[in-house]
Amino acid sequence: MIPLSDKDLHILNALQTDSRIANADLAQKVGMSASACWRRVRALEEAGVIDRYAAHVNPAKLGLQFHAIVHVQLTRHDPDKIVDFIRAVETSTEVQECYATTGQADYHLRVLTADIDAFNRFLEGFLFRLPAVSSAQTNVVLRSIKRATVLSP
Repeated sequence: MIPLSDKDLHILNALQTDSRIANADLAQKVGMSASACWRRVRALEEAGVIDRYAAHVNPAKLGLQFHAIVHVQLTRHDPDKIVDFIRAVETSTEVQECYATTGQADYHLRVLTADIDAFNRFLEGFLFRLPAVSSAQTNVVLRSIKRATVLSP
């Protein structure tokens, strides 16, 4: 963790709200000169505090209507099988997020597909074919209550 000034925090908040903001507008918003603001943003990028810029896309507008959380248990914790599982999950376009967790499930996946049939194809054609997977329990997301994109240190 690197020490962040109040100006750094203002910059981060502004960029998380609108990553397309022009540097001059960002500088004015946070009360800095444009050149000082640009240098500070570059320093935050180089330090890894800002690791990428992205557009927030509405999945439904892309035809991705089915949203589920899948709790995955592995058969055993063989390091090679775990690596294979992780690599497979990383390449899956349906898996939006994957977390290794404590508790009954070893991994939690956030999965988006077009519909229940596409989700079933994901399960049968992908997830259940992975040798490390013992079982999976699915929770269907009925509606999204909060989907934050802004971090506050």
